[in-house]
Amino acid sequence: MRGLTTLLGDSKVLGAHDDLLIYEYDGAVDTATPDAVVLPESTADVAALARFCHEHDVPIVPRGAGTGLSGGAIPVEGGVVVSFARMARILEIDAPNLRAVVQPGVINLHLSTAVAPHGLHFVPDPSSQKACTLGGNVAENSGGPHTLAYGVTTNHVTGLEIVLSDGTVVRLGGKAVEDEGYDLVGAFVGSEGTLGLVTEITVRLTPLPEDKRTLMAAFATMDEASETVSAIIAAGIVPSAIEMMDQLATQAVEAAVHAGYPLDAGGILLVEVDGPRDGLDEARARIEAICREHTATEVRVAASALDRERLWAGRKGAFAAMGRLSPDYYVQDGVIPRTRLPEILKLVMEAGARHRLRVANVFHAGDGNLHPLILFDSRLGPDELERAKAAGLEILTACVEAGGSITGEHGVGMEKNCYMPLQFRPSDLAAMRRVKDAFDPDGLMNPGKVFPTPSRCREFAFASTAR
Repeated sequence: MRGLTTLLGDSKVLGAHDDLLIYEYDGAVDTATPDAVVLPESTADVAALARFCHEHDVPIVPRGAGTGLSGGAIPVEGGVVVSFARMARILEIDAPNLRAVVQPGVINLHLSTAVAPHGLHFVPDPSSQKACTLGGNVAENSGGPHTLAYGVTTNHVTGLEIVLSDGTVVRLGGKAVEDEGYDLVGAFVGSEGTLGLVTEITVRLTPLPEDKRTLMAAFATMDEASETVSAIIAAGIVPSAIEMMDQLATQAVEAAVHAGYPLDAGGILLVEVDGPRDGLDEARARIEAICREHTATEVRVAASALDRERLWAGRKGAFAAMGRLSPDYYVQDGVIPRTRLPEILKLVMEAGARHRLRVANVFHAGDGNLHPLILFDSRLGPDELERAKAAGLEILTACVEAGGSITGEHGVGMEKNCYMPLQFRPSDLAAMRRVKDAFDPDGLMNPGKVFPTPSRCREFAFASTAR
């Protein structure tokens, strides 16, 4: 502590026990307490801290707003947590070139609000966009409801300023789209803070769509809703978003937000198309017809911007609404081919029932990114969380076996690193490890994340071998 305060000053270093408790968790279920917390105000501060930690062999864990859902900001091996809360300035809005340059602590929604007068927005819109930061979005390669048409964070980042583990400051990319050489920007987006600390981000801005059409369709069963998703895409329509919720999730959301969702529906879809005004009504009508052909019990088209906002407020407030159902939840983030939705959703519910836990489903149906919320009550004992994790493992295993992935946007972190062998061979993981070693040879950047660790993953490795 004394060394850090001498280096950066008392105002930028936290070491009191009560202060450290705030940084021992994020939006996931695991916790670990840091040895110290640093709040840098500039790239120079970050570089000085990295040099200090490198000289003293101290781990560094970057942290945005703490909304992550895989334990990515948890100091599982101790060390210094670097909170970017004070590096939260929009440095430049370059509207003619459709670019903005921001610090990592900028709140996602604040950027879109700032560029809206220019007729622009930042497309990636995680459900936590009112709180999550651009630095965290870059670390996790975050998505959101509009991923289906517009892509995830990596598709909207063109340049980064990085501080490596030895304190070296480097720039990757810039405002131009670079097609030559190695895509190092792409390597850093989604690397979960394991390669370096991002201190500046150049993002691509997108013109606001001329108009939108949003509709909610209710179905008697999740199977019917799932089949409708595939039918919409098969018809050659690519909406900007297709979201789905089951009845348990809908009931919680409606009680919290009053979005107007029907409580008796087995599953609901929230579908949006945007773009030039001409043709939107035709696309909306085609989607509505497909929903009715697949026995939708109700189709409601948002009649105003307020109605649209109310529908989206329900979806984006879904995770928070789970508190009405249970004091705790464990969320998974598997991805599957859209056509496998009915089959895998059935397996999700069976996994919950096997472990005597309820599961609420809220997810990005358009790109097959599932978010089963496994409900449990930690007050009843540690067995509750262990059963939730066991159900989660079954769900991720089913996703991989269906040709999918263990994560779509929440990252691997410390919650899924033991599960990486489900998807990747030892040679695949070794290739990834060589990339990390090239940028962080001493292993100080966010250790214990992404890669399986013997201390935490021995039991899972044994179980995998047994299977």
